[in-house]
Amino acid sequence: MIARPKVALVGASGFGGTELLRLLARHGGLELGMAAAATSAGRPRAALAPNLPAALGGAEPFVEVSVRDLAAADIVLLGTPDEASLELVPDLVAAGARIIDLSGAFRLTAADYTTWYGRSHGAPAFALDGATPAIYGLVEHAREAIADAQLVANPGCYPTATLLPLIPVLPLIERAGIVVSAMSGTSGAGRSTRDELQASIVHGDVVAYGAPSHRHTVEIETHLGSGGLGAPLVFTPHLVPMSRGLLSTISAPLRAGVTQQDVDAALAVAYDSEQFVHVLEPGTFPRTKAVHGSNACQLSAVVDARSARLLLSSAIDNLGKGAAGQALQSANVMLGLSETTGLDAIGVYP
Repeated sequence: MIARPKVALVGASGFGGTELLRLLARHGGLELGMAAAATSAGRPRAALAPNLPAALGGAEPFVEVSVRDLAAADIVLLGTPDEASLELVPDLVAAGARIIDLSGAFRLTAADYTTWYGRSHGAPAFALDGATPAIYGLVEHAREAIADAQLVANPGCYPTATLLPLIPVLPLIERAGIVVSAMSGTSGAGRSTRDELQASIVHGDVVAYGAPSHRHTVEIETHLGSGGLGAPLVFTPHLVPMSRGLLSTISAPLRAGVTQQDVDAALAVAYDSEQFVHVLEPGTFPRTKAVHGSNACQLSAVVDARSARLLLSSAIDNLGKGAAGQALQSANVMLGLSETTGLDAIGVYP
């Protein structure tokens, strides 16, 4: 029997980590060598991932973090907070590990990280402007770079849902005046015990938060094209009463003479051959239920001739294409596996 590539997972007890446990248990092409969780070491995986049967790893315990043991894997997945990733990555890189980091630690320049995260960058060599920068892992637009990467910075959930529709149409819109309004389920906040995330508070409630300085604002601006956006955008996230799912609605001023046919052609060139990005007919809008539990992104684009603006909309599962699914998609690319292995392109509906 040919040995399967081994994956090590750190931060396995968070929501992104438990989603990775689920996806890896059914992957078929990868073997989970260890699942480390500093504060949950010794507890069975099923204690925090009750959907994981004992026969598929649920009875196995979370283990302590060990750089030496992690580096023995073919891929290390870090589902850790950015502070922990900043501590682990330099040692893992020195040990020769290949890493996919799900935090925001390596998505920005060191200066932007300091400004938007409110603390200094602990590993500037791997920041976007560092000597050996991480590859930004938006797979559909960085596939070749990801294949050879040692360190991949997995994009944030809001940036993923915003960049996928915007990047192909960037030549058709004015860079100044882009407005993004997005909504996410509560799992995007992780295993938090904050009062505003209690079921009795969230139920029946929708609220904006983090505006105008949410850290995903600069991530979106930075990764819109090779030179970044070059102009500020307005980004407002909202918390909605569901466990998972993310919808992003984007309004952008059109350049003179741009038609619906131009927009449709740009999206077709970008995504007609992609397995996970599904472009809907103009006037048909994405819905979070359609991508639930999958690595898919639904998107649509409508030209509003009256206001001379383009209306873009996209839906992803924030734990799928917005986190664990996209990380596993990158792992497949890095290991030369079929990109769709272990991942669903169709959501669970209804």
